[in-house]
Amino acid sequence: MGTFLTILVLASAFLAFVAGISALRAGLRLRRTHLALRSHFYSEVVRLTGRATELEKNLTALDARAQALPVRISELQQNLVTLRVLTNALGVSLWQAQKALSSTGIKSSLARPLSGAFGVRGERGDSPSVREQGEAPRP
Repeated sequence: MGTFLTILVLASAFLAFVAGISALRAGLRLRRTHLALRSHFYSEVVRLTGRATELEKNLTALDARAQALPVRISELQQNLVTLRVLTNALGVSLWQAQKALSSTGIKSSLARPLSGAFGVRGERGDSPSVREQGEAPRP
């Protein structure tokens, strides 16, 4: 029975030794993994800190632009109103110039004051007659 106990003790010691080596290897792998993850985690934290700083700067710039935006919108609206008024005035001026430069516009603009001065009225109310339009009278 003494040998049996010695074999049992030696087998137990061997199994404890194998378990210890296995635990030591697992601990070393855990430590390497922990160091790798810690290194990776720190580099990611540094990268995210840089991006957060960049986002903060961009947010400040956007905030400044957003505060100026209502002023710009009101300025644009005022400019659009002014542009609309100027466009309408230009359209009216061009219409008057086109009317004045057209041949019938020139004739009618000259015929009305002349007919008023001579007391001649057209056959159709205020419109100039055939004579007033520059045609020679027929015999």
